[in-house]
Amino acid sequence: MVDITSADVWKAINSVNFMVVGMVSVRGEARTAGVMHVVDDGRLWFTTNEREFKARHIAADPRVSVTVPIPKRIPFAPRVKVPAATITFSGVAEIVPAAELPGPVHDALVHGLELSDGERGALIGVGVRPTSDFVTFGIGVSTLGMRDTEHARGRASAVPARV
Repeated sequence: MVDITSADVWKAINSVNFMVVGMVSVRGEARTAGVMHVVDDGRLWFTTNEREFKARHIAADPRVSVTVPIPKRIPFAPRVKVPAATITFSGVAEIVPAAELPGPVHDALVHGLELSDGERGALIGVGVRPTSDFVTFGIGVSTLGMRDTEHARGRASAVPARV
């Protein structure tokens, strides 16, 4: 198992802008959605509209899972397909009106978007706070090191670290 710190994981999460959030629908069915995120104060934030399925499901049950893929490449051989490294964890989501997002989050996610109540509803922010350890694969190891799956696995506390 790779020795990885919480700061290493937060840095990796902050280096990309895409994650997959898993939730349970109001009918009890598993659903996932890919979203663009930004990190602020120990939370991963994304936006959606209040009538979208993500918002409805999270409002009914705020417990979510998150997987953040981190692209990996082989230098000098960019055409060779390599699986992404991953960070996964459980969390709790909080819905806030877009106008109430923290300043840096608002600037990164809302700039140029319509906040008013349109056909899909008002724009909202969703902040996900990790509630479990980060479970990683391929973080802190080389691309070739990912071949040893036992060595490529890691676990770190989700306690926020400043990045």
